[in-house]
Amino acid sequence: MMKSESRTIFRPERDLLSVTFLVFSGTSIMCVASAIDPLRAANRIAGHKVFEWTIVSPDGQPAMTTSGLPVAVAGAFDARRPSEVLVAVGGFGTRLQSAPPLVAAFRRASRQARAVGGIEAGTWLLGQAGLLDGRAATTHWEDLEDFAAAFPGCDVRPDRYVIDGPVFTTGGASPTFDLMLHLVRERLGMAVALDVASVFIYDQTRAATDAQPLVSLGRLDGYDPRLAQAIRLMESHVDRPLPVSAIARRCGVTARTLETIFAAAIGETPGAYYLRLRLNAARRLVLDTAEPMADIAARTGFSSAAAFSRAFSRTFGQPPARMRKS
Repeated sequence: MMKSESRTIFRPERDLLSVTFLVFSGTSIMCVASAIDPLRAANRIAGHKVFEWTIVSPDGQPAMTTSGLPVAVAGAFDARRPSEVLVAVGGFGTRLQSAPPLVAAFRRASRQARAVGGIEAGTWLLGQAGLLDGRAATTHWEDLEDFAAAFPGCDVRPDRYVIDGPVFTTGGASPTFDLMLHLVRERLGMAVALDVASVFIYDQTRAATDAQPLVSLGRLDGYDPRLAQAIRLMESHVDRPLPVSAIARRCGVTARTLETIFAAAIGETPGAYYLRLRLNAARRLVLDTAEPMADIAARTGFSSAAAFSRAFSRTFGQPPARMRKS
């Protein structure tokens, strides 16, 4: 068990908080920045050091991010080095990089930490270390189903971030920024948190329990609520597509009006957009998993593997099996 479950780090406290970030290659540099830069800004605004951090990697080599930019590290992760907070930051492939010795070392180190976190796919390391049994957690929405299957003892949620006692997890770069602002707000007060957000001109903070969207609408949420509602309905019915007429009815408009809205904002029909959304979801499964094509077809709303393959080929220029091989 982690040290003192009752002493959460998310509470008013001015003492210096030390954090160790274990960064895996394949991580998005935005996740790294979202985790660390708000802490750096909080130090600047507070006028003294309220957070300190060390960045390490599994092997002591710089972690190569998905953009090709390396993250400099202080060395290899060492379970003997004390840290109040341990945070694993990972991207696609992190689950494959977590060798048994690293999992065991992370588990040992967690026993002395006040809190442990998983950023995006870094959550896999927490699960492999047995730190999520009986707890709620999240990960990136692309991994939610596989993650839930891998860790049945965990209450997997589609939330942006989850705090369950001394364990916190996030679903991606933007939710990580939200979590760090929450940490700053709880420890140092709302005024400091607002100043930190202002440093980055960040005004899209969401609640922890907001669902992770398949389609990030950004300012569209305030641009046309009917368009936003229609897209949200589509993404929540990828496996069993709704007729466009049913989507229009739920949005309180006619099918013709919905077509006009989509044409003006996106430049295509609702049906064409819906198909593209489903095929993009299918392409991620083709490239990032080993799921059988028939299962991918079912998960993305196609009546058969053959129908799925035809639609996939028309859109991407090659059948899904060939794309996976290449």
